[in-house]
Amino acid sequence: MGDFNLALLIVAIVVCVIVFLINIYLLVNYQHPDDANQAYFPKFVVVFGLSVAAISILMLPADVANRQACRHSIYNGACNLTLPMKELWLAIYIVNAVLVFFIIPFAMFFYEGDQDKSLGKRIKSSLCWVVVTAIVCALLLGILYGLVGKVDFTVRHLSSGTTAFTNTFSFSSSEPCIGNGLHQCSAYSASPSSEKTWTMRATFPEYVVALATIVGSVLFMIFGGVGIACLPLGLIFSFIRRPKAVITRSQYIKEATELAKKARELKKAADALHQEERNGKKGRKWRKNVKAVEKELLLMEDDVKALEEMYPQGEKAETSWALTVLGYLAKLVLGVLGLIVSIAWIAHIVIYLLIDPPLSPFLNWVFIKLDDVWGLLGTAAFAFFCFYLLLAVMAGAMMLGLKLVFITIHPMKWGATLMNSFLFNVGLILLCSISVIQFCATAFAYYAQATAAQEIFGHTLQSLRGIKYLYKYNVFQIGFIILAGLTFVYYSIFGWRRKKPTGRFQLSS
Repeated sequence: MGDFNLALLIVAIVVCVIVFLINIYLLVNYQHPDDANQAYFPKFVVVFGLSVAAISILMLPADVANRQACRHSIYNGACNLTLPMKELWLAIYIVNAVLVFFIIPFAMFFYEGDQDKSLGKRIKSSLCWVVVTAIVCALLLGILYGLVGKVDFTVRHLSSGTTAFTNTFSFSSSEPCIGNGLHQCSAYSASPSSEKTWTMRATFPEYVVALATIVGSVLFMIFGGVGIACLPLGLIFSFIRRPKAVITRSQYIKEATELAKKARELKKAADALHQEERNGKKGRKWRKNVKAVEKELLLMEDDVKALEEMYPQGEKAETSWALTVLGYLAKLVLGVLGLIVSIAWIAHIVIYLLIDPPLSPFLNWVFIKLDDVWGLLGTAAFAFFCFYLLLAVMAGAMMLGLKLVFITIHPMKWGATLMNSFLFNVGLILLCSISVIQFCATAFAYYAQATAAQEIFGHTLQSLRGIKYLYKYNVFQIGFIILAGLTFVYYSIFGWRRKKPTGRFQLSS
């Protein structure tokens, strides 16, 4: 079998199976009771989409481990790689794009379609919407590709004269390349005017991947920058706000009565908004009130959960309270570990990406040293840091929630998530996963050198006309750091406080 690494192949298969089973577990526990025993196609899309997102992130460490098969070879082509990574990357990108732009929108239209219609009519209606969306996207991509779908490479024309090779010539750092006393070859002394721009047209698939990466990078910058801070701090402050002791029955009745009163007020407000919608009064004030009611409802759900924790009931009340205490202790431990990882990520971005030349390889060096301890230990740590970044994106999307101006992120709740919210978040995760891979390939370029991923995310992507300046001036990295810093400050000031209902909805008379 030559250099074929059977162990890596087995690990890759086992990891894929584990990822698939974990996503089934998440679907079963997050789904809303109304979706039980139905909506099987959207559920399949959710599980498959989450699996593709997770596997695409874990493919980068697999790419690094795959390249280890050639570490003792003079050149990469002298050995047989375990996995055809270039073909796998291409396949995962095609599947990702099809899911984000076609399958998930179709599943959402199908799920939200009129239940009174027949199955055929719902499929036809969903296909119409997807086809219209695809035509608009294809026209936009075609116009952009025709106008600016070119790659501009900066090249320098080098030329050098020749000199006689004498017997006294020695290969040392003090010996000039030619006898001009400059200690360098004449080609290296070429003037800046010798630089030229070499322009060529990018392939259409490369351009589509590039645009998808840009859209994903914007979302990654926002959600990842916020999530890298709120993911660990949210766990820590959740421990700080935990219920300290079990309340009495009289206190429970008092709090439950107050929550019931708030629930009646919210129901009255929601009924009034439904009436306004039926009357066609869907103005700016109506939309503002809808968001306010949704926010109040989410806060009340948190209050109900906290009340249930403070007053466990049933025959296993003591066991339930003990599990609650252990759960909050686990959040504290995970929050502290996550905070260390977040700080390491931010420090690495500043040290290795934003400072030119880099002060230190930092985490790249850590992974290499771990590989020296045991073959796949560094690869496992590398996989953890990459996957943590995807978790940060998800945490940032959940934290921003209803606060975005232009779009509303569907919140995910344990045991209360409808399939349309699931599908929306899966699409968001898939779109961001491309940028997470590109970001990790750049941040860990020293450790992940000579991989298929680096070949894909090499100079072509970063030299596209109109896009290259975003990478040249580190726009996404700088935005990521700024948002992470602002979130750290915000959470440090307000994160420990328990959120209270605002009561900002104003009903029309």
